Amino acid sequence: MKAGGTDDLNSEINVTPMVDVMLVLLIIFMITAPMMNTGVDLELPQLNAQNIEDPEGPLILDVIPEPPDKPLRYKLKLGETFIPWGDLEAKLKTNAKVQREGKLYVGAAKNIPYGVVLTAMNIARNAKVQKVMMLTDPTQTLPLQELDQNIGAPAASH
Repeated sequence: MKAGGTDDLNSEINVTPMVDVMLVLLIIFMITAPMMNTGVDLELPQLNAQNIEDPEGPLILDVIPEPPDKPLRYKLKLGETFIPWGDLEAKLKTNAKVQREGKLYVGAAKNIPYGVVLTAMNIARNAKVQKVMMLTDPTQTLPLQELDQNIGAPAASH
């Protein structure tokens, strides 16, 4: 006779603890998922923005297209001075108003490609400008019919 029980092994998996753990994990994820907000904070321009009040006036970087006979060429105007693209970062780093206020307004016509304006904004960021903001002009919005006509058309590459 054997004392203490049998030698038979039970090879079945006990699923009850696994289900309990899964339910707890499900509840934890359901509670924490809405709290996970990931993304980038953007300060989008508003078409009904107030006029800028500054006695000196804001420092504006304008991206200006060259005449039509020179396509895809753009000039930069910082304040009232035209500057080459290669000098923009150095000019911003040494500009007293940028150093004091840490902000720069970027203006461009609606027909300037986004990549050109983005390049100017990236140069400003590299020059340690803290706030790079876009100027808006509500009169330069495109007609909705023109935007609807371009749906489905292949994008133009520059």
